[in-house]
Amino acid sequence: MRIGIDLGGTKISGLALGDDGEILARQRIRTPKGDYNGTLDAIASLVAELERQTGQAGSVGIGTPGAISPATGLFKNASAVFLNGRPGKVDLEARLERPVRIANDANCFALSEAVDGAGAGYNVVFGVILGTGCGGGIVFDGQVHVGPNAIGGEWGHNPLPWQTPEEYPGPECYCGRRGCIERWVSGTGLQQDYANVCGEELTGEEIAARAETGDTEAKAVMDHYEDRLARGLASVINMLDPDVTVLGGGVSAVARLYDSVPVLWQRYVYSDRCDTPLRQNVHGDDSGVRGAAWLW
Repeated sequence: MRIGIDLGGTKISGLALGDDGEILARQRIRTPKGDYNGTLDAIASLVAELERQTGQAGSVGIGTPGAISPATGLFKNASAVFLNGRPGKVDLEARLERPVRIANDANCFALSEAVDGAGAGYNVVFGVILGTGCGGGIVFDGQVHVGPNAIGGEWGHNPLPWQTPEEYPGPECYCGRRGCIERWVSGTGLQQDYANVCGEELTGEEIAARAETGDTEAKAVMDHYEDRLARGLASVINMLDPDVTVLGGGVSAVARLYDSVPVLWQRYVYSDRCDTPLRQNVHGDDSGVRGAAWLW
């Protein structure tokens, strides 16, 4: 049995998978806000409850914001800043009395979709999360590419390619730089762009729905968003040339992206044509936690 844990900012999700990927048990609890030891205790209790429900022990994989630094063994780059600089892997292994595998939540998403989701059957899968932030993960032949710095797939903290004069230098990012892809194409970025134009906060799906009804301001916001997303993904295709790109996160539910973005990225991809499929995820909110389980 494989146990997967998805550590989010507001909730911690857990599920137990059987050998063929069937869900044996699931549980969800609130994340102790800003409490490092409380969060580790919550994860340990979640694992114990899943094992109680199934009556068997399992391996444990954990998807988290940020990553474990290969150099120090400490958390880094986590938007949940109370994790940063802490020995999360060592401390969790002590609490659970077994080895654990920890990976960035976008890597877990990509792995889940590569194993038995929208990327199944492809050798190189680029998984993208378009939510509060903008994560990315790369899977080669069923294995997550982490890299020597544990930043494989972190496309969101590169600058938006081919910026227009109106876009330069771009909004400030929490990483300390300006104009990062994340600030433009995350769900938060889309919502902020619409709010700047219209003075109203809507979800990506709501903005797209207004655009479909002929709302000129919503259509303009979506047109800009899709072109920026196409530019960002084209830069990944130019470098990695993945066999498939899979979208996750809240914005992935916007159906028009799968028609418009592959047309738009043709002008930016360095090739006579671009045949890379753009797919919506299969497992939805379960992708991250399933991928954590598949780390084993």
